[in-house]
Amino acid sequence: MKKLSQKIWKIGFVGLTSVLGYLGAKKLGGPLYTSILGGFTGGFLGFLIILGENYLGRIPLQVIAGGLLGLGMGLVLANLLVYSLLDIVLQKSAITPYVYFIIHLGFGYLGLVLGWKKSYNLDFRDIKSFFSAPSPTKNYKVLDTSVIIDGRIADISETGFLEGVLIIPQFVLKELQHIADSPDPIKRNRGRRGLEILHKIQKRIDTQVEIHDRDFPKIKEIDAKLIELAKILQAKLITNDFNLSKVAELQGVSILNVNELANALKPVVLPGEVIEVVVLKEGKEFGQGIAYLDDGTMIVIDNAKKFIGKTVSVSVTSVLQTTAGRMIFGQLANKS
Repeated sequence: MKKLSQKIWKIGFVGLTSVLGYLGAKKLGGPLYTSILGGFTGGFLGFLIILGENYLGRIPLQVIAGGLLGLGMGLVLANLLVYSLLDIVLQKSAITPYVYFIIHLGFGYLGLVLGWKKSYNLDFRDIKSFFSAPSPTKNYKVLDTSVIIDGRIADISETGFLEGVLIIPQFVLKELQHIADSPDPIKRNRGRRGLEILHKIQKRIDTQVEIHDRDFPKIKEIDAKLIELAKILQAKLITNDFNLSKVAELQGVSILNVNELANALKPVVLPGEVIEVVVLKEGKEFGQGIAYLDDGTMIVIDNAKKFIGKTVSVSVTSVLQTTAGRMIFGQLANKS
């Protein structure tokens, strides 16, 4: 019903402009065909107005503002060029008006196009802050999707070691919601876990959390959006994604990797130290047994296959640090 009424209104508007064009041309006098031509002209102008309304209605206000700002700057530069340089060179010759018109048209068009293209990076909050007193820089930290689903960020925030403002981008929330609505039960559980973790963090009185609405429509990848937002806010990016960490570091963004923090906090085990562990399963090599420390560090034990399910004393022979974590190699301290 609403669409039908809009169509009727648009047709009526075009008809009204046609009638006004016809009456205006008739009032000026002349043959009948001039009045008919005036009616067609009025109707065509009405159609252009409706078309422009439909087109401009789909354009974000930010884009329109950027285009107008660029147009204004282009015309200002054209006037500076005309009245500071060309007015002296041309000295009011016959071609002066045409040169002035071309310069204004060219600079105006250039400013309009540049303002239109750069409008997606325009933020009115930045313009407002330009005229206001500078505020102290906040210690922003942007959370990515993977570190929220991981859940350890909530435990880290409870310890009080994580200072500053935690930034949760709106596009990350949308991605979490999309994962939580997935038909795949595993993805759905991961998404819901991420939303629960955010709720847990927000409930903490001593943790400041902000939902950031800024988006980058021309950037499709979430990781690229996170890096761009971290650059603008001069924030650190908290993640556990190895590839995102490396890409962000290459672009000058500081990274706080939760996996690296977990590895750094694991207890130090030195070669020659004797520890007691429970052999849980068989290793890849012949006769090897596998055990784990309380923090999840894997221990590979020579000749321990026959002790699966038992507690044994292991003498550490070497420690290997990898990108995935730490591995400990050892041998049985006693054969009993």
